[in-house]
Formats: sequence, C-alpha cells, structure tokens
Amino acid sequence: MQIGISSACFYPKVETENSILLMKELGFDLGEIFLNSPSEYEYDFVEKLHEQKLKHNFKINSVHAFCAPFEPFLFDRYERRRKDMLIYFRAMCKACKQLDANSYTFHGMRNIEFTGLDKDFVIDIYNELTYIANETGIKLAQENVSWCMSSNLDFLKMIKEKCKYPIFFTLDLKQAYKANKVPLEYINLMGKELVNLHINDKDEEHVCLLPGNGNIDYSILSKELSEIGYNGNAIIEVYNENFLTYDEIIKSKKLLMNVL
Repeated sequence: MQIGISSACFYPKVETENSILLMKELGFDLGEIFLNSPSEYEYDFVEKLHEQKLKHNFKINSVHAFCAPFEPFLFDRYERRRKDMLIYFRAMCKACKQLDANSYTFHGMRNIEFTGLDKDFVIDIYNELTYIANETGIKLAQENVSWCMSSNLDFLKMIKEKCKYPIFFTLDLKQAYKANKVPLEYINLMGKELVNLHINDKDEEHVCLLPGNGNIDYSILSKELSEIGYNGNAIIEVYNENFLTYDEIIKSKKLLMNVL
C-alpha cells in the first residue's frame, strides 16, 4: 500500500499552491489536495496546481473541498439555494478531473435523525451528484464524518443500495472514533467501493494523532482492508496541531510503510 499525505495537514500555515512541493520534499509521491476557498476551485488556480503536480512528479489521489459552506446545502429544500450550491459541486468535480485525481472526498449532509429523513429526496439528490461526478470522470467518495449523516451506518447502507449511479467511499479512522464506532464497521459496509483511506492514530486522551503516536494496531487494520480487497492508498490526514516538526511526519510514513 502506498503512503500519501493530505495537504490539510498543513492548513492554515501553508497555502495550497505551495503544498505539493512541501509534500514532495517530505518524501511523498502522492496525496490529497484540500481546496481551502471557493476561489481555489477556479480553473486558473487549479491549473497552477496541475503545473506543480507535473513539475514535481506528484500524483493527486483525491481532492477535498472547503465543504461546510456548500455541501450540506446541496440537500436544502429551497431549490434556488440547492442549484447555486451545485455550481460549487460541479466546479469541484471539474477540479478533480483537471488534477487527474481519482476521487472527490465528500462530506455531504449534516447529521439529523435517520428516522426523520426524507429518504426519497436524499436519494434523488445523490443520483444527481453521482451522475455529475461520473459524467466528469471522477468517483464521488462519500467520507464517514462524525457530524454528518455519513457517520450513520444505516445512511451509508441506504445510499450504497439505492443510488442509481456508482457511489464510492473514503474511510477516515479519526472520524469513525469520533462517532463512537470502530473502523471495521465502516470497512465491512463500504466493501469494494472503498477507494480512499485517511489514516491517523488515537489514544485515550486524543482522537487524532500522527500514525505511531497512539494505540491503533495497524496490522489488524491491514488485515481488515485486505479481506475486502482494498488496493488503494493510505493518506495521512491529521491536524496541524498534531505535530511540531516535519520530521515527525516522515517518521510516521516510515512506520506505515513497514506495517501496511
């Protein structure tokens, strides 16, 4: 399994256009790009990233949006708002394609009671989103996120079974633990549609740490992923406050290379 890193690890200290060179200098050949502002979805800015990717021979595994201002509102009942948010969604899909990314890491709806969900309405929206993504040539990869509907296993099962067009998944370990679940629950449900992995660590006091600084047994995780035939990458994604020096990141990468 190839080990990559997310540019989100360096937010807000490193501007997005400078993150590819930094990730390459740290020894990574692939990663996830986090677009931190709507202006970063625009063609000219994305083209600068594409030039950096080519210059430094860096593979962009996936792209993540500054999602809170628009992804939840793709499911809004007010049609005009929903259509306006689709403008951002389409721009993100185009950015993914422009960067030769495999998938768009998607948060989606904020958490509500599953029993009160208008399931037909939600599936109609997902059908539109997955159609747009597939037409653009990228995979919409729903991430499990603790504050979103995607933390709910029944919700994930519903969209996996009911969507008309292919939908895929991103597994984030810290988000599983934040939702008081173990990653295996998500792994078993996501199955062969799992295309992206955000890897991190945790202990009794911290929900997010650099890999190797907590108590996750990665040999067990590797076995669980192998059992569903996962052949994707492992992307280190932590918060900027989870490390003091870049050497700590390099150490985590070396550890993961030995256990995954």
